[in-house]
Amino acid sequence: MSHDIASPYQYHDLAGKAAIVTGGATGIGRAIARALTAQRVRVAIGDIDEVKAKRTAEELGGETFGFHLDVCSRASVTAGFARVNEVFGSFQILAANAGVSTMQHALKLTDEEWDFNFDVNARGVFLTNQIAARQFVGQGRGVIVNTASLAAKVGAPLLAHYSASKFAVLGWTQALARELAAHGIRVNAVCPGFVKTGMQSREVEWEAELRSVEPERVIGDYIAQTPLGRLETPGDVADVVAFLCSDAARFMTGQGINVTGGVYTG
Repeated sequence: MSHDIASPYQYHDLAGKAAIVTGGATGIGRAIARALTAQRVRVAIGDIDEVKAKRTAEELGGETFGFHLDVCSRASVTAGFARVNEVFGSFQILAANAGVSTMQHALKLTDEEWDFNFDVNARGVFLTNQIAARQFVGQGRGVIVNTASLAAKVGAPLLAHYSASKFAVLGWTQALARELAAHGIRVNAVCPGFVKTGMQSREVEWEAELRSVEPERVIGDYIAQTPLGRLETPGDVADVVAFLCSDAARFMTGQGINVTGGVYTG
């Protein structure tokens, strides 16, 4: 049974708004773009892979388009967001989802692995949030939802560098929310658990090799840690993002919402 079905919930205040979803070509980002499109949001899908971004936009339909976006580059983010303004006139929602991972024992981590995770996961959120927020302050409204992780709440073995980068996302989210609250701008984060995506498939292979076990054992361990008894789907995360973007979450800001199936409840 697939759990990636269209959300039955309708947030009528979202209709006609415009959003940017970073890392929106695949995985959680694609599901977020799909969930927002279902709410009649005009969606700009930014991704390092422009071809996939445009393909996803075509598949989703609606007022959706894909564009190249390197979240590590201020010039790319500035130019990309300016293009969205040209197409949509403005935008009111940023789902800063782009992220990467690698896996290694902490004592064997290289500078390159550390920098790669922080450049995309932390710097990427900083740049996209800052540039969007400057516009939102001028507009007098806006919503930001960052994709953090279960690893932003609990340090994950073999993912120390990834955890550190996602803890940074959560700290940034909390601080930015406090600064922007006076401007009527809300900033929240979602913290997914074991999500079945292409990224997870790579991580399962890496973890299996590092632990000297079969990939099936790794997946079984993920499910065993999840009280709801299955792997998470991108749609499970996307529905929460849509909620946070809507007026239904109007009194929520600075939050790191666990979407983990009960893996972590703190």
